[in-house]
Amino acid sequence: MTASASDIHTNLNTVVKAYDIRGLVGENLTTELVAAIAAGFVDEVGAAGTDVVVGHDMRDSSPEFAAAFARGAQARGANVVSIGLCSTDESYFASGKLNAAAAMFTASHNPASYNGIKLSRAGAQGMSLNTGLAAVRDRAAAYLADGLTEVPEPGSLRAVDVLADYAAYLRSLVDLSGIRPLKIVVDAGNGMGGLTVPAVLGVAAGLPGLPLTIVPLYFELDGTFPNHEANPLEPANLVDLQKAVVEHGADLGLAFDGDADRCFVIDEKGGAVTPSAVAAIVALREITRVRAAEPDADISVIHNLITSNIVPETIIAAGATPVRTRVGHSLIKDAMRETGAIFGGEHSAHYYFRDFWGADNGMLAAMHLIAEFGRQDGPLSALSAQYTPYALSGEINSTVADVPAAFTRIVEAFTGRADFDELDGLTVTGIVSGDEPFWWFSVRSSNTEPLLRLNVEAADVATMQRVRDEVLTLIRP
Repeated sequence: MTASASDIHTNLNTVVKAYDIRGLVGENLTTELVAAIAAGFVDEVGAAGTDVVVGHDMRDSSPEFAAAFARGAQARGANVVSIGLCSTDESYFASGKLNAAAAMFTASHNPASYNGIKLSRAGAQGMSLNTGLAAVRDRAAAYLADGLTEVPEPGSLRAVDVLADYAAYLRSLVDLSGIRPLKIVVDAGNGMGGLTVPAVLGVAAGLPGLPLTIVPLYFELDGTFPNHEANPLEPANLVDLQKAVVEHGADLGLAFDGDADRCFVIDEKGGAVTPSAVAAIVALREITRVRAAEPDADISVIHNLITSNIVPETIIAAGATPVRTRVGHSLIKDAMRETGAIFGGEHSAHYYFRDFWGADNGMLAAMHLIAEFGRQDGPLSALSAQYTPYALSGEINSTVADVPAAFTRIVEAFTGRADFDELDGLTVTGIVSGDEPFWWFSVRSSNTEPLLRLNVEAADVATMQRVRDEVLTLIRP
């Protein structure tokens, strides 16, 4: 292998992650690399002569990268359908509706200096390293080394606006017209929620008005994120929303990440509603809906292994089957297809729907929550409390030089008083008897950093804190 070829592979390995492509703009993500990835993608999915959807978020570099991808895809014979500015779930809608492969340019919640690509096969089917992304990377490396060859009949390019159809489709899945009037503060974080929220929950797409008063916060599309990072998973980025909900006397608040595929919820007191609570509420609604139409159906619902116990408990109580999975976006999408699950929920506020081609859609989850809350009289904090019966630590990250040694210390310390599960990292469940409070914890390695991620759940706060602190002393000796 020549030095230049080696450099190409090194750079591609830097930007091609487990489930998507991400890198620093201009440093390791360039228009030349993007065009090569596009060519490799078209070849890998066999898209020559068929449509490939290309959309992008509001980052300054996104239009240029989307144009470069279009050039590379056309050179290999794909007909590019440019949908322009959009959320990630809007690109999934186009991929599903058109049954076309798709590329979405976004770095989601990452800082402004980053960009990336989320690739989907036709029908919004996910692509990970194990399901084609590695092959795309290798094909791109060959094009970068040898030059991008154009097929005899390059593909076409056409622009299509799918926002109105996207909004109408979501409205067809969740009817909000009959709920009580609600005031909702929405923090778009200067991301794509500033485009999609007015279309779906308002009248910007020409749809009838809903009994919702939307108080907008940071709806201006701005890829420099002048107010705060568009990452609601970090508590600091929820402070403005929490304050605004209380100040406006709102019924709830919604926070979207940069590409608006994840949605976080705040109650009327400014408290966070856990993604597990949202998952349980949406799961129950979806199970009830499907059961009404198909009384004898075998219904499955997916949850990853670090959601709260309330999620599988709710699924079982509703007469459906919970399917426990590893953590990971493409893994969940694959599992949705393999199991025929009607819904899937993750601790990270990704929510997946069979009626949305098995893809995730934060807006749709928010609509389900609004529909459920809007037909009740009480405050959101009361509804949330019903689905938050246990104490959760949240995810705690620790920098660990020797991960295997940390796992060994944990196993040695808990042997004899816990059961072990290695589905994804290490899940340790306490062996309890009588009136002892239950507890469990999960320890998982990061795919990209020397980190261990700890999540603890227990029947009460004191037990959760006790287990949390003991495990942290083993992780950080």
